[in-house]
Amino acid sequence: MTKHLTAVPTPASTGPEELWTIEETAAYLRVEKGTLYTWRKRHYGPPAGRVGRHLRYDAAAVRAWFRDQVAA
Repeated sequence: MTKHLTAVPTPASTGPEELWTIEETAAYLRVEKGTLYTWRKRHYGPPAGRVGRHLRYDAAAVRAWFRDQVAA
């Protein structure tokens, strides 16, 4: 069974402190949410922080992490 990713629009830039939800981050990287959870458990992937029980990703850090992956 093939899972299809649902397109989630990334939010308009709100400045250097822009935070993305796990859905927005998964959509940007074109991976499933489960992949981000797995990466987090394995200490891989873009850094995330908790706001209460919710994960938030700094958009600039996600972009930087992706650039580092491409350069490696």
